[in-house]
Formats: sequence, structure tokens, C-alpha cells
Amino acid sequence: MIAQSVIDEVLGEALSTGGDFAEVFVEDRYTNRIVLQSGNVENSLSGRDFGVGIRVFRNFFSAYAYTTDASREGLLKAAKNAAAAISGAAVIQPQPLVKESFTSTHQIQISPSLVDKARKVSVMKNAYAIAKGFHEAIQQVSVFYLDEEQNVLIANSEGRYMEDKRTRSRMMIQSIAADGNKMESGFYGPGAHKGFEFIEGLNLEHYAKEASRIAVTMLSAQPSPSGKFPVIIDNEFGGVIFHEACGHGLEATSVAKNNSAFSGRLGEKVASDLVTYIDDGTIPNEWGSIQVDDEGEPTKRNVLIENGILKGYLIDKLNARRMGMNPTGSARRQSYRFAPTSRMTNTFIAPGKSRPEDIIANTEYGIYAKYMGGGSVDPATADFNFAVMEAYLVKNGKLDTPIKGATLIGNGPKTIQLVDMVGNNLAHGAGMCGSLSGSIPVNVGQPMLRVSEMTVGGTKGAE
Repeated sequence: MIAQSVIDEVLGEALSTGGDFAEVFVEDRYTNRIVLQSGNVENSLSGRDFGVGIRVFRNFFSAYAYTTDASREGLLKAAKNAAAAISGAAVIQPQPLVKESFTSTHQIQISPSLVDKARKVSVMKNAYAIAKGFHEAIQQVSVFYLDEEQNVLIANSEGRYMEDKRTRSRMMIQSIAADGNKMESGFYGPGAHKGFEFIEGLNLEHYAKEASRIAVTMLSAQPSPSGKFPVIIDNEFGGVIFHEACGHGLEATSVAKNNSAFSGRLGEKVASDLVTYIDDGTIPNEWGSIQVDDEGEPTKRNVLIENGILKGYLIDKLNARRMGMNPTGSARRQSYRFAPTSRMTNTFIAPGKSRPEDIIANTEYGIYAKYMGGGSVDPATADFNFAVMEAYLVKNGKLDTPIKGATLIGNGPKTIQLVDMVGNNLAHGAGMCGSLSGSIPVNVGQPMLRVSEMTVGGTKGAE
């Protein structure tokens, strides 16, 4: 991508004002997006994004610059700009670069770049036909396709030099059902760290029908009650609540500055005994997986909470200095335009011993949240507010009528202490996560679980 001799020069220039660490991140990304509506291609966009980010540390301070000019002169200019913000007593020289090689655990069978657009659209049209034909109430179906190949080169003044290739594919299906003036939507968006084999191997009968089933089911839903109830949250994307309300609080980005409810609490009981919370970027071919993070550290299986006890954090290189701890392979960024910081990969609650049917049967009255929608979290307090895309009342240990307008309201660290049943059906869901270093692909996951009491916002009082 860029000659090693040039990177040597750039690292030297970045340290020229007294920095104690310098890093170069080179990115060459190819992206394809297709939107299909009403059975026809509405939009198709392909592009390439190339650039270089240069970062310099001095103790706990960092400076960052990026450029799209990959010439020797352009890179040295960017390095000089980053170095200008740093001043130190002595100038050190970078260590000799030693290229590191590895065999990726995320094997790609069909590179998306070798697949023509007609073949991609064919799968999208199949998904459209299945979703549209599910029920006469389905009025509109949109299918979104994404693939990308990201090639990165990471080098730093400690001698690290490596290259990695990351390939991801995703298909998202949105169905809208209507009955008179009532309209409801359903969505499913599977993704993986795989090539086009993932798209062609999707069980469209499941994903497309499920998007439409959600929309049709919610047409007959009754207004959700409001109050405090036991809440059963189903597996897969149900994990988004704990991703937002707890996962971000375990990132060193907030922990190192004491802006997290989990700061300084290693070894303390912070959750129910039933909760083990893990971030694992090594799971083969999962959407949030990476071989190495954006600082070149190998990813790991990081146990954050074990049987309710806080065991660790997600730590990047800069915050490792601030915390006096080691990096955990958790530094990520959207692109070369962002400096990396600690972020999640595949974050999930580990499976328990309860059967899903037993969790429902042991709930006399409550709410069953089958699919979560969007929400918001206050990072400083971990207070959250999440809409539920599909929900049901639970009465006498059985699922009752579907309900709409349900909103789950609570506080992440408090809610995770109220988990009193954890199922054995762990599943992951693909999504995008935004934070200081931009938007990145992540998995959220959990088995079905029950929170003994949550505040539910609805449109009528409790029965």
C-alpha cells in the first residue's frame, strides 16, 4: 500500500517534536450499496475511500492528523501537523519495523468484488418476493444490500507493522403493513464478516417472512400498559439494551475519565449472579469480529462481568496508559478520519440454564419484548429509553395479546442487577454502533432473559 521506507520516515517525523509514540493507519476501502424498492433497484452506489491517519502520544496527551495524499511529501506534511501539537524534552527514534503475519480465522469464500451486480440483485429480488407475498396487508418492502472490503496497514514506533483485510456483507429487509389508516413496520438485518457466500446462503424464507410477520402482527396489537412489570427480553438483538446501557460504560473511553458507573469497581459485584457479560472479537466470521484491532493488537475474548462480578474493561492503547492496564484488542475506528478508541466487537450475555418456555411459564403477569427497536442512553448516567418493535402481554405464564407503543425505561447498571432468569438460547444480532471514533459494525447478543421489574412506558394504565 505504502513503501515501508516511507512509513519509517513518517514515524520519525511524527516523533520529531518529542512524542513518545507514533502510529500510522492506512486504509483502502471498497463499498457497494444497493437499495431495492417495489421490486426495482432504486439506488446503487459503489465507491472507494483511501486515506492515512497519523497519531502521536506524549504521556497521556495525543494528537491526530489524516490525509488523502499518500505521496511521501503529503504523508510527511500530515506527520508534521500531528507532531506540532506535541512538545517533549527529548526526541526518540522509532524502533525498526518488523512485519507481522498471521492466518485470519475469518475465511472468505466468495469475494464480493468478483460478483456482478445482477447476481446480488437476484438475491434481493428473491427476498422482496418472499416478504411481499407473505400477506395481503404488506404494502411495501425495501431490501438493502451492503458489502465492503477494507484493507488496512498499521505501523507504529514500537516496531509493529502489519496488514489486514476485512470483508463484510449484510442484507436488511423492511416490510410495511397497512390496514386502513393503520401502518406498522417490521425489520430484519443479518450481517457477517463474510463474503458473498453469506448473502447467497441466507435463509430468506426466515428473514424475509419474519420482517413481514412483525409488521402484520403489530397491525392487530393493542396499546401497551404502563407501569412497573417483570419484562422478558428475547435473545439476539434484545442485547442492544445492555450494549448501550452497560457495554459503553465498560469501555475505557469513559472508565479512564471516571465517567462511568463501573469506574474503579473491579472485583465488585455489579450484576445479578446469573449474568456473565463477554466481548469477543475472535468469533469466526461474526459481523463484529476482527482479526486485529485498529492499533494492530490481536482481538481477544474479554470477560467483562463473570457471575455478577466486574472482571475487566475494554481498553485501547492511550487509555491503557491512563489506567495503568494493558490494551485488550478493543481499539476501533470508523475510518482513517477518526483516531481509534475503546469499542465493543461482539458483546453478549452468556447463556444460562433456563429454558425459554420456562421463563414465560414462570411469569404470572408481565411484558415479553420479542424484538427491540431504537432507543437512547445518557452516557453519563446509563439511563436508557428503548422502544419495542414487537411485544406481548404475558398472563398466567402464557403469551397473550400483542401490544404496541411499549417503551422500556431504566438504568443499565441497576437493570443488570435485576436479571432473575437467563435462558439457554444465546443468539447474536448485527448492528452499527456510534461513538467517539465513528460508526462501526458490532454484534449484540443474549439468550432470553427476565428482568424482575422494569418501568414500561405505554398508552394505558396497568390492568
